[in-house]
Amino acid sequence: MNEPRRVIQDLAEKHLPDESHFLVEVKMEDKAGKTRFLILVDADQGVTIEACARLSRAISEELESQDILGEAYILEVSSPGLDYPLSSSRQYQKNVGRELKVFQNSGTETIGKLLSVEPNEIKLLVKKKEKGKKAIEEEMIVPFGEIKKSIVQVSFK
Repeated sequence: MNEPRRVIQDLAEKHLPDESHFLVEVKMEDKAGKTRFLILVDADQGVTIEACARLSRAISEELESQDILGEAYILEVSSPGLDYPLSSSRQYQKNVGRELKVFQNSGTETIGKLLSVEPNEIKLLVKKKEKGKKAIEEEMIVPFGEIKKSIVQVSFK
């Protein structure tokens, strides 16, 4: 991990509002001659705009007061959003009970209700439908090592 990104990550973790908030990712890229830092934050009960704004201000104030980066930068703080793949056990845990689309390393795609999260795997309730028969639900265990990415499915029911 390169140094400026590590500094931003450490500052973000230091200034998280409380224990329910956690850092998902810090992205760093060059944009129009400036370094852009995108800090993605999540929380067990969801992230508010106010929490993102407070975190952004706290990081900016510390960067400016200590002249840590010494160059022009863009700082953005946001929640990952529904279409952003889940990346930590904690994100899976907060989505228990919701529908996920799980893309496995094998190329298999599965949609199912997230039932539980264990240290090394997730358990889904998947509907299996055979031609001419009523759909049945069965549990499916997917080890984290086999998951390429998982996306929460939006439901308008």
